[in-house]
Amino acid sequence: NKWLSGESNGYARGISDGMPKLLKTEGAAGAFSILGALWARQIPYTVIKFVAFEKIISAIYSFTSSSWGRAKESFNKTEQLGFTFLGGYMAGVICGAVSHPADTMASLISKVGPEMEGGIGDKVKTLYTKGHGEFPAVGFNGLWKGFGPRVVMIGTLTGLQWFIYDTV
Repeated sequence: NKWLSGESNGYARGISDGMPKLLKTEGAAGAFSILGALWARQIPYTVIKFVAFEKIISAIYSFTSSSWGRAKESFNKTEQLGFTFLGGYMAGVICGAVSHPADTMASLISKVGPEMEGGIGDKVKTLYTKGHGEFPAVGFNGLWKGFGPRVVMIGTLTGLQWFIYDTV
């Protein structure tokens, strides 16, 4: 992709010339074609971020209470922040597992572009089973490509988000 490698002159100078160009080349529907795949990732990701964190942090303090005889209140703020980061990191790993396949597919749909026929469901099915043009079929294993580095990134970011939230 020329844009990602910095070899293009850019798509537009700003929104005033970019929006008309986008609407002309892709149409109103094309401008929002990735929205379904994006929501398929973002909504579960956000729900999981909160639900998983709350369940994990509850399990951590349940463990410390039953195994160490220490309730949450008996830990100082630094220790509690350590548990917060751990719970956030673990929640981030779960978030990554939930969102990674949809993110992979959203990225592929974006790369294929608007010339691929069909709705979002048809595009996902085609890319998963047959591939399209220069893109081979993704299959189950392809949906998980790059998951390891993503776990490190999302785990750390989510852990830090909860750490910052708990610090304030």
